[in-house]
Amino acid sequence: MKYLIRIALLFVLLQSFQCDEEDNRTTPELLAQKKQEILSYIGSFSCANATGCLSIAFGAKPCGGPREYLVYPNTVDQTTLETLVAEYYEMDHQYNIEIGATSDCMVVSPPNRIDCINGVCTIVN
Repeated sequence: MKYLIRIALLFVLLQSFQCDEEDNRTTPELLAQKKQEILSYIGSFSCANATGCLSIAFGAKPCGGPREYLVYPNTVDQTTLETLVAEYYEMDHQYNIEIGATSDCMVVSPPNRIDCINGVCTIVN
């Protein structure tokens, strides 16, 4: 009888350590939430002129390289922004792997011209 109880306890204990893959998966909703967090962070700062605006590569295309570039005022905490963008990159990269994503493999270039319009850094075409 003790043997059966030990086996049952061992079984319950092992089940409690089992990982659920679904919980670790990146979803489009999680990516959208993370992107909104980053955009809200950037939006909480303002610029005074075009020289106060910078750009950062953002996202992960399946073929490599960024999906796009975000523009932001140089008043943001650079370390915080880089950390948030790196977290998003890892999530996006993992999602690409999970779904077997493909893309056009076109190189996305940094913006040629950024301007400060009404206190917001903006890509000017």
